Amino acid sequence: MGARLRVFLTYEQDQTLLKLRTVDVPQKVKDRAELIRLNAHGWYVEKIAAHFNWTAQTVREVLHKWQKLGLESLWELPGRGGKAKWKEQDIVFLEECLKKEPRTYNSHQLSQKLESARQIKLSPDRLRRVLKKRGSIGNGQEKVIKGSKTP
Repeated sequence: MGARLRVFLTYEQDQTLLKLRTVDVPQKVKDRAELIRLNAHGWYVEKIAAHFNWTAQTVREVLHKWQKLGLESLWELPGRGGKAKWKEQDIVFLEECLKKEPRTYNSHQLSQKLESARQIKLSPDRLRRVLKKRGSIGNGQEKVIKGSKTP
């Protein structure tokens, strides 16, 4: 069996971690900060794991990350996957076009307009989903509703 995993905190670090309990941060960050404080105050990994209902390995990972990265280890890194190709201004541009111009557009036409005006290539399906999520399908501002719009 290896040596006991223990972190040591300065007074300032302990106070910073303590203040995270009252600040508006995600619950995971608060839990990780409390986990580090408990370890610094003498709690064993297994006892901390039982207290948070986590696995001992998760507790060890948090403690190792704290030793390696410090305070920044408490927050999540950005997720994997493709990032959005469009910006908020691009969607606002399309909404303004829908408001100003008297004609109606389908998603293919909007996609072509976005590509020609802003050089943003977005598929019609994706564009439709983005606009629907924002509640701005069609020429007027509408809210997304659960039921059918037709009687």
